[in-house]
Amino acid sequence: MTAKVLSLPTPHRRMALATGAALIACALLAAGQARAQDTIIAHGISTFGNLNLPADYANLPYVNPNAPKGGEISIAALGTFDSLNPYSVKGTASSLGSAFYESILTGTADEIGASYCLLCETMEYPADRSFVIFNLRKDVKFSDGSPLTAADVVFSYELFRDKGIAEFRTVANEKFQSVEAIDDHTVKFTFTPGTAMRDMPATAGGLTIVSKADYTANNRDLEESSLEPMLGTGAYVLDSLRPGQQIILKRNPDYWGANHPMMIGRSNFDAIRVEYFGDTNAAFEGFKSGVFTFQNESSSKQWATAYDFDNLKSGAVIKAELPNGSIASTQSFIFNLRRDKFQDIRVRQAIGLMFNFEWSNQTLFYDLYARVPSFFANTAMEAKGAPTPEEIALLQPLVDEGLLDASILTADAVLPPVSGVEANLDRTNLRAASALLDEAGWPAGANGMRANAAGEKLTVEFLNASPAFERIISPYVENLRALGVDAVLTTVDPAQFSQRVDPPAFDFDMITANPINGYEPGAEMQQGYASATKDNSTRNRMGLANPAVDKLLDAIDAADTREKLDIAARTLDRVLRTTAFNVPQWYKDVHTVAYYDQYGFPNPLPPYSLGNLDFWWFDQAKADKLKADGVLK
Repeated sequence: MTAKVLSLPTPHRRMALATGAALIACALLAAGQARAQDTIIAHGISTFGNLNLPADYANLPYVNPNAPKGGEISIAALGTFDSLNPYSVKGTASSLGSAFYESILTGTADEIGASYCLLCETMEYPADRSFVIFNLRKDVKFSDGSPLTAADVVFSYELFRDKGIAEFRTVANEKFQSVEAIDDHTVKFTFTPGTAMRDMPATAGGLTIVSKADYTANNRDLEESSLEPMLGTGAYVLDSLRPGQQIILKRNPDYWGANHPMMIGRSNFDAIRVEYFGDTNAAFEGFKSGVFTFQNESSSKQWATAYDFDNLKSGAVIKAELPNGSIASTQSFIFNLRRDKFQDIRVRQAIGLMFNFEWSNQTLFYDLYARVPSFFANTAMEAKGAPTPEEIALLQPLVDEGLLDASILTADAVLPPVSGVEANLDRTNLRAASALLDEAGWPAGANGMRANAAGEKLTVEFLNASPAFERIISPYVENLRALGVDAVLTTVDPAQFSQRVDPPAFDFDMITANPINGYEPGAEMQQGYASATKDNSTRNRMGLANPAVDKLLDAIDAADTREKLDIAARTLDRVLRTTAFNVPQWYKDVHTVAYYDQYGFPNPLPPYSLGNLDFWWFDQAKADKLKADGVLK
């Protein structure tokens, strides 16, 4: 049956008409039985509504299409690395390990929910999104010059399905019915009936693509760490590395996509260098002396007090706060819910009461931050006040099933506790926390320390991989000890940290983590919160397994309009906040960056990405001046 355009949004219709007879002939040739129903033919797909970019777009609206190519940008990373394989749980992967690879579809930094063809010319899908066909570009080359074919796509899917991280294997095995190469440049993904199809074409298009021939010939193993990357189609390739110390990527001069509208004005640096440091203090000293040239500052103390060195005073280094329109981080202290002592919510609530954010923000953070109130802060998905009638419609069945307490139908959304700024230890919160622990069966003994009826002390170990966090966690530990909790701070190197917190070990009490969120939450939320991922996902390190949450995750998957998605996400947000599996930390709405004055960037920046390694560029004249002045070598 001839492929037809069904209910095409206006820009898609223009694209289909402009392609004309050639596209129809191609569709007829490749389709056969695979195109057994009418399909939408498009240059991309949006979760809800239309795409912003027409099919004939020349370049992304926020890039400089005339940005010069050349030069180097260098950044810092903390810790060490012993692998260039970012897809294995073994070893410690380097920064930028995924830079060698591309996917069939890609997103942009100024549009939510949009996925555009990169490795494909067009995509085809029915109105119910039950399958998707990608018509691959014939000019795509791997970095060794070999052509990309549909066989590589099928191989990549099967590879990640069988040997990828657990959360991807779950999606691949449960939600993909089949993946088949129709011909050398046409591949079809068919999704399992009963799956929420809204996100599935974009999920399929987001698959990392590697070379089948390279993987097979070199006996690579996705599950093993390796200092040799697999072969990809990305704009950068490995130039050199010193294991654990430095990695340098170089721009591939023969990159297939250099003139692709999606890539014009991007990948502008000839080289990207990453220098590794043992801690943030050593890294900052390296930046001051020019060992690396771009600093995305995460320490409020350094931002407020340490930027007074000579190169900044002379203007050789620029210090700037650039707008950041991204969704607020979910950064939190999270509990390991697999521990028996944390099963009682009153214990978690008591421990949460003892973190004094207000004092920390004033004393340690120089008032640069705000508290994270929600899993979807700064979006329409943030739950506020009492639930709306639409939220109640989702909550009531869960109450009726006994999965939620009826109080959630009328109570305001849970907010983090507020503490006084006069002292780290807030006496009011101390009394409230003490009462909660008494009720939970952890009374204080004669020595002031709390123990249960079996005589077991209530202990809490904060496992930490960042020395910069020690000044933040230590006052928290002091407050907990004042409560009678035997709290300690243990700082380890990043490799040890990964070994302890990742599956299957999950060997920690509390850590700092970023529970998953997104502008258009969908199937990926299962990885972070579903009961099925409790013991096998790096996204669900807290081990959350809550039947009410599972049902709301299904409601998010099933939402077929933006309004329904917002309602389902607000309801999920409300329920997650009642579980008290985390102690919310903080966020800021600007990028705090410093860099040697040899770079340019688009003004204004797009709302959802700083893009310093993506669409910034090297200014040779400015760089020459820095060298002439002896600032950089």
